[in-house]
Amino acid sequence: MRHHDLPSTRQDTGPTRTRFLGLAFLPLLLGLLFFAASLTPSLIPRPWVLQGILAGLVTAIGYAIGQFAHAVWQGLELPNLPARGVRILCLLLALPVLGTLFWTLLHAAEWQNSTRVLFGMEPLEAFSSLGILGVATAVFIVCFLLGWATQWLFDWIRRRLYRIMPMRLANVLGLVLAALIVFVVTRDGVVQSGFDLADESYAAAQDLFADAPPAPTDPRFVGGPDSLVDWGAMGQPGRNYVLNGPDAQAISAFSGRDAMDPIRVYVGRAQDDSPQARAELALEELKRLGAFDRKVLIVASPTGTGWLDPGGHEPLEFMHDGDIATVAVQYSFLQSPLALIFETQSGLDQATATMRTIYAHWTTLPPESRPRFYMHGISLGAWSSMYSFNVYRVLNDPIDGALWTGPPFPSAQWNAAVAARNPDSPYVLPTVGSGQLVRFASQYGGIDRSPGPWGRIRLAFLQHASDAIVFYEPASLWRAPEWMKEPRAADVSPKIRFIPVVTQLQLALDMALALGVPGGYGHNYIAHDYIDPWASVTAPEGWNGETSARLKEWCGQEWGQGCRRK
Repeated sequence: MRHHDLPSTRQDTGPTRTRFLGLAFLPLLLGLLFFAASLTPSLIPRPWVLQGILAGLVTAIGYAIGQFAHAVWQGLELPNLPARGVRILCLLLALPVLGTLFWTLLHAAEWQNSTRVLFGMEPLEAFSSLGILGVATAVFIVCFLLGWATQWLFDWIRRRLYRIMPMRLANVLGLVLAALIVFVVTRDGVVQSGFDLADESYAAAQDLFADAPPAPTDPRFVGGPDSLVDWGAMGQPGRNYVLNGPDAQAISAFSGRDAMDPIRVYVGRAQDDSPQARAELALEELKRLGAFDRKVLIVASPTGTGWLDPGGHEPLEFMHDGDIATVAVQYSFLQSPLALIFETQSGLDQATATMRTIYAHWTTLPPESRPRFYMHGISLGAWSSMYSFNVYRVLNDPIDGALWTGPPFPSAQWNAAVAARNPDSPYVLPTVGSGQLVRFASQYGGIDRSPGPWGRIRLAFLQHASDAIVFYEPASLWRAPEWMKEPRAADVSPKIRFIPVVTQLQLALDMALALGVPGGYGHNYIAHDYIDPWASVTAPEGWNGETSARLKEWCGQEWGQGCRRK
């Protein structure tokens, strides 16, 4: 028997090595190829630490794809290469893969600088290759261990199921149960705990109720004497918005004319649990302050935290000599990415309630004396504002227009407008028909490219071509985004190339980094960007290109800075 077993043992050695190499080395080469691809540029420049994290993630994904392909190969019972053939194949593949990785590491700084220069940032003198390799290795090991733990869980479940059901059924059910357990643990455990912690942290950061600073004593401010809005429930973003806008004196200093103090109404999320109740309170506060006697009324939707962009509101108040009222209602305490995931409906419900309530009152006023009605929002606020724009509700008595800034890629109205673009216009800055209803603008202008005049309603989108929150595409997992199929915009690196899987992860990271860039790029919109679109949409009296240029010079050029500083 021993003599008979000896050849069998020797024959198993080759297949064992083949199996080891197939399971480990070849998928690892695919992962390293993904690593090299991740070093190529995307919309937003990346520091080397985040590049290392991205590289580690894509290496793990490439490795997982390779392992999955091997599992399919084995499941189909396709023939394995002999051990010698596998060794030769690995050697032949390893040389170009490692060479590609080395070449991309050498060019990584150059590629990142191709974007940094466009953004007006200082070029990188060095891009720590060793640092990237170290961070990527650590991330890959963590991902590998998580994958191993998931595999162990699957094996543990299916082996117990073998006792009570056929092997094939046990494998399928074991896979389903393991996936369900992982989903529940991450979604309802880790993720939910993080969500709760973030919710508490941001609520505390808003300085609500007892932690709120003293309320204003001027009756023209929301939260002051006779106000219907609870100052303590307003939250820090709302209080900053109410207190920090330009007054009549600042506006007159720019225009040289008499001006009014702009009206700013803000209702905090903590004011009431009901979106409708908050909307009705906002309406009553508008009435109290005489907002419907102004020339212009803006219904604005804030971001997830309740923040309103000073650069988006202050230029408009200067344009109209302060004869303007703006209202916003908070719906969340969370940063926009978290609010988008966990409180999407909250934002949509609040924007809808606010728009419906204020619009219903506006339609009861005499058309010749009521204010012109506009809508506005940035980022998640743009999405919720667009959602609340119900064309069937306003068609008979239309509003005057809207400016939506940095609309997130899932926004249905933005997607519909882009889909209707003229064939000869670029995807990142389309023209639609003759421009009577919809127009697009960027930091480089473009709002007046359309050949025809505006129509009854003026809808405008302000977007940067380098803004991944606008131009991310889920289908970039397997196909190039539309904007990659045409010449690059002025703020997009010409060195960007599409790479399946990798491009999607690069764009996902770009979304996370989109605010950490200089003003006028990425998702960082500044007053300078807003002035031409607002002037075109709202048509201020006596306004022209020279006045716009003077206001651009007057206003701040940095993120979060409006026009009140002078």
